[in-house]
Amino acid sequence: MSKTQSKRSGKQPGPVGSGARDRAWRARVAGLPATVVRFLENAADAISARRLREAERALVAAMALAPQHVEVIRLRGVLCHLQGRYAEAVTTLRNGLALHPDDAMTLNNLGSALRADGDAIEAIKAFERASELQPGLAAVWYNLGKTLKSQARIEDAKVALQRSLELEPGHAAARMVLGDACKGLGEIDAAAQCYRTVLKRNPGNGQAWFALANLKTVRFTEDESAQLAKLINSGELSDEDRIAMGFTRVKALEDAGQFAEAYAALASANALKRKSVTWDAKAHSAWIDQIAAAFAQPVAAASPEAQGSEVIFVVSLPRSGSTLTEQILSAHSQVEGASELPDLPAIIEEESRRRGHPYPGWVGDASPEDWARLGQAYLDRTARWREQRPRFTDKGLSNWAYVGAIMAMLPQARVVICRRDPLETCFSCFQQLFARGQDFSYAIEDVVAYWRDFDRLSRHWVSQFPGRAQESVYEHLVDDPETAIFDLLAFCGLPLEVSCLSFHMAERVVRTASAAQVRQPMRRDTARAPRYGQALDPLRNALSGTAVGSVGKS
Repeated sequence: MSKTQSKRSGKQPGPVGSGARDRAWRARVAGLPATVVRFLENAADAISARRLREAERALVAAMALAPQHVEVIRLRGVLCHLQGRYAEAVTTLRNGLALHPDDAMTLNNLGSALRADGDAIEAIKAFERASELQPGLAAVWYNLGKTLKSQARIEDAKVALQRSLELEPGHAAARMVLGDACKGLGEIDAAAQCYRTVLKRNPGNGQAWFALANLKTVRFTEDESAQLAKLINSGELSDEDRIAMGFTRVKALEDAGQFAEAYAALASANALKRKSVTWDAKAHSAWIDQIAAAFAQPVAAASPEAQGSEVIFVVSLPRSGSTLTEQILSAHSQVEGASELPDLPAIIEEESRRRGHPYPGWVGDASPEDWARLGQAYLDRTARWREQRPRFTDKGLSNWAYVGAIMAMLPQARVVICRRDPLETCFSCFQQLFARGQDFSYAIEDVVAYWRDFDRLSRHWVSQFPGRAQESVYEHLVDDPETAIFDLLAFCGLPLEVSCLSFHMAERVVRTASAAQVRQPMRRDTARAPRYGQALDPLRNALSGTAVGSVGKS
């Protein structure tokens, strides 16, 4: 383990909770035979070190001697969680709570297992109950804040995270999530301060460096740039930190106007990241072909005629203006900006599991009643986004592949397909280190192939669903915002409101990398590729050889 890794391990909250040798843990196992305590100690230590087979052996021995003890059951649930057996973890921890209903640590671990199993609402309830029973547990407040943030309850998340930090000021993970919450609320200076506080305590925290860079509008100081360069060349970083700092270094070099050096740093960081992901561009293109074939003709839908009028889908590749488009729409009095929702992909995946075939393999077998059922399931899952305003936006990044399904499920939905100059789009994806997914973005050839897939399928949707799916071109929006915004509102069936022209003044949560940028007035000088000159010739050449405009392989 490197020195930086050792520093980062610190007192990070994990599923174990209290360490095997602290006073609170000793109190939990008081009265147990020394042999059982040793087994539990070994299990807890092994779980903390992620030596899961060793932990399981120790727990089997402990269970044989004290099967109903609260700590035996709790650690068993934690182990199931770490093994990816989330449903079993939930059941085990609930069984423990049936015997020990007011155990805050078990409730905390139950919340983590519920969250991992996809039930964030019940997870929040478990964390809230744990915080009532034992308000001095920093990990509980951190978990509560993190989960509230995932559900877009950002103000509530901020309160919980601040409480966690009051109890444990050195809790780096809580301060990082607090920074993300502040970013979402538009409190950019406060977000930067959070990340810089983490870096002051641990300069080797690559995620904090990248989070600071990912604010986009914050410039590095000369001292920070020098410190970053020194760290990158230190040879003491994990690959994860080296990747994060590599992408951060690109921003620092750009700020200094050193674009040749910035591209070299970017190429290096992407090459290292590409080694850690698995992406098959040919398989993805084949999948897009299957989608196009499955929806060669619009499918029959039995959904009520008006079903779906509540939602405006904003679909695009990353870094193509979708957040800006959503910000404009959410400035309207009738529209709630919900950002990147997981609900549509989740419903499609659930139906695929039910049928035993991946999407789009079952599309031809779906009846009109099936589509109506799926559409209603989507509206039920997203009901909370219509509590304040009658309509809402959904800008999930994978939704461009599901437009045919959207039209069958929700016939009156509107789909805005955001486009940007291909060179700017591909380069911007190549420049971004994504928190999760988007594994296509770390090699030029993969980015171009993915853009090709998006281009041909999007053109297919616009042709197939005139008046229901429409393109919004980023360059048109920034060149003539008034005309573009009025056209956008008309397409969505929204009356004209001048507030949409002052979209940057809208008070809402933004949970994407563009959170700071969309709170600024419209700018025309957003193109970045020209600054890099000939360094981008490989990308330009790849795009110039890309045939576009038809569905099917080019």
